[in-house]
Amino acid sequence: MPAYFVVQGRVTDKDRYKQYQAAVQPLMVRHGGRLLAHGAKLQVLEGNHDGGRFLVFEFPTMQAVRTFWDSAEYAQVKALRSGAANLNVWAIPEEGG
Repeated sequence: MPAYFVVQGRVTDKDRYKQYQAAVQPLMVRHGGRLLAHGAKLQVLEGNHDGGRFLVFEFPTMQAVRTFWDSAEYAQVKALRSGAANLNVWAIPEEGG
């Protein structure tokens, strides 16, 4: 069953974050991830939004998310993000998963 990888955060160093994006996107694709939605212009229907960007990715399974997240390759790529962004990251199984 599909699983969703959700990222919410603020970029603090645009140049460094661009390096991270260039490295992480093909790695996510190799693990079956695909971008579903992104941006900061979401519409709040109820409650509040702090203005941070949201990204939503779909992976084939929750295990695929964990394999990506726990991989040695991602550990190296994640180091590029250090000091470039403050993120919250969630993995959500599809209902019933």
